[in-house]
Amino acid sequence: MSWFRAKSDTATDAPTLPTQQALPAIPGYQAGTWVIDAAHSEVSFTVRHMAVSKVRGRFGEVSGEIVTSEDPRESSVTATIAMASVTTFNEARDAHLRNADFFEVEAHPTMTYRSRTLRFDGEDFALDGELTLKGVTRPVSLRLEVSGFGPDAYGGTRAGFSATGQINRRDFGVDFDARLETGGLVVSDKVDLQLDIEAVLQA
Repeated sequence: MSWFRAKSDTATDAPTLPTQQALPAIPGYQAGTWVIDAAHSEVSFTVRHMAVSKVRGRFGEVSGEIVTSEDPRESSVTATIAMASVTTFNEARDAHLRNADFFEVEAHPTMTYRSRTLRFDGEDFALDGELTLKGVTRPVSLRLEVSGFGPDAYGGTRAGFSATGQINRRDFGVDFDARLETGGLVVSDKVDLQLDIEAVLQA
């Protein structure tokens, strides 16, 4: 099973939703409340640059909670990302991302995701939820992968999840529109997301 391996779609580009099917067995699955371990989790993104290459970045601060239910389809996720923690490993570019052309972090310091439903399409899980960025909330679906559940080295229990998705930045008011002489975008509208999450079971 997967926690985050999904194509995320927005209200302006409606997803083709998989039909609900019987759930497979999930080895080691455990119901409970899990807190995201920020030190061992990462939210990253990739965007095409100048129409010929890709720029990759990440957010260094993520927090949140995952609730796994006895019926996995009733599970939920809430996550908050500190936008000022963005890094593409280039100080000038990171400063540009933080200003009004992109994230406008002083006015909108966080990005949040709240799940609504979890579905299984016979192959993968899809998490339907709402993403809020720059004060704009849009539906986003993520296809999920559950990496596993198990004991850690400190007497606790951990779970691992990963996922991918895609959003259109303009749907969230990120409207930077610099153009090439050929008319193409300097920064693509489409942004690919990758989430790798480790969470700790709460007593």
